Amino acid sequence: MQQPYTQIEFAKSAFNCPLCNAYSEHQWSFAKKVDYHTAIYGGNVVPTDFIEELVFSYCIHCKEHTVWKKSSKTLLYPNSGTAPLANSDMPEDIQLDFNEARSIVELSPRGASALLRLVVQKICKHLGEKGENINTDIGNLVKKGLPEKMQRALDSVRVIGNNAVHPGSIDLSDDRETAYKLFAFVNIIADLLITQPKQIDEFYESKITTGAKEAIERRDNKT
Repeated sequence: MQQPYTQIEFAKSAFNCPLCNAYSEHQWSFAKKVDYHTAIYGGNVVPTDFIEELVFSYCIHCKEHTVWKKSSKTLLYPNSGTAPLANSDMPEDIQLDFNEARSIVELSPRGASALLRLVVQKICKHLGEKGENINTDIGNLVKKGLPEKMQRALDSVRVIGNNAVHPGSIDLSDDRETAYKLFAFVNIIADLLITQPKQIDEFYESKITTGAKEAIERRDNKT
């Protein structure tokens, strides 16, 4: 069974790496002071004191480091924060918007939430809606059989993303937790509405014989 996405957290031993996105064990360490010029020009480097404010986590999977500030437990690098990567089945232009939201979420949760609302609007258009009014598009998808839980996920991103642009009852001035939850919702929406239908179609086309398809079509066309 696939490991559920685990958000990165300061000093946690395992999570989805923000650099490679794989669920992996992470090893934590402090930085040590060394003389820069000696290190650059091949001299004998002797580490001195720890720099306790600067902490590294090393991903066992990709062999890369993330960088943290100890006192605030905030991620300094990469600047995409801890948001998951975009569902790879989303159209490329939608992934670009999703990843732009990732790149600013630490600096502006409000801006990231507004971009995710745009992502949902584009997903609705990708699914055959007009893409002009996100509320109307979601309503049309509900009429076509969209599950109630997915409707709630779509509406959550729609409402919060809209309030990020036009402040209303939800204050997103420094609400990273809400913004990160929206990233997860968008990927869940993409999985249900794009990835799963794609996988079903691919299986049907590759495994079901022409004769079986014709029999199914005759059955479905019966009045």
